[in-house]
Amino acid sequence: MDHQDEAGANSDQVAYWNAAAGQTWAELQDRLDAQLQPLGERLLQALAPTPGEAVLDIGCGCGATTLALAEAVGPDGAVTGVDISYPMLEVARRRVGAAGLSQARLVEADAQTHGFAPGGFDAAFSRFGVMFFSDPAAAFANIRGGLKPGGRLAFICWRALPQNPWMLVPVATALERLAVPAPPPPDPLAPGPFAFADPDRVRSILERAGYAQIEITPHDQKIGARDLDQAAAIALKVGPLGALLREQPDKAPMVVDAVRDALAQHLTPEGVRLDSATWIVQARAP
Repeated sequence: MDHQDEAGANSDQVAYWNAAAGQTWAELQDRLDAQLQPLGERLLQALAPTPGEAVLDIGCGCGATTLALAEAVGPDGAVTGVDISYPMLEVARRRVGAAGLSQARLVEADAQTHGFAPGGFDAAFSRFGVMFFSDPAAAFANIRGGLKPGGRLAFICWRALPQNPWMLVPVATALERLAVPAPPPPDPLAPGPFAFADPDRVRSILERAGYAQIEITPHDQKIGARDLDQAAAIALKVGPLGALLREQPDKAPMVVDAVRDALAQHLTPEGVRLDSATWIVQARAP
């Protein structure tokens, strides 16, 4: 399907994830998977999918979580990965095809508005894919409609930027090197990576969307890249610094060395490691 078919209510996000952002994530897929895998594994433990279940993977991106879920539910189960980013889904389709997991399928769609089969899923899962809805309550209500009664929802989302040095250190270093003030903080209600930093807001959204048994648990874990080169490459293209440099690409040569030096301070025998702070959110459809 043409990705323009899913523009709808989230047209700005569709445009964003089908342009530079989606292409960047597709190009860096192996490095980003290595960085985010520990957080995805922790969420997988929370969801605890079992063989034979049908699971919806919201914002499946390049397919790493869809593959992990497909392994967990086995050949008698089914996993549907949904994303709005054509470049990322192209990577996911290649990976699912190479893995030969017939229980996994991928759909280019907006989970806020897509017509899921009523009660078609035992569970819904998302690794950093739910913070970008223009109307989160409507989106989660739509997802709930696709869950069976008692169906489980589990997702992981970022806490505030100051609590996430893996993103804060690169952008703060770059701003200091450029001798410019930090940009104003984004609207906390606007779609974006930190849109769910406030747990009270998350709980309110899920309550309005009709969920019960809502649990929001803080999770702290060091994440990073296998080596300094990979850590620097990710920092310069993803997260707040990546967004800044996409808007001002001429500034990149001025900050590369400073960012690399800052990340080098966090080099360990296992690679570059910095703190991350997330919420693990769980709920059930009534």
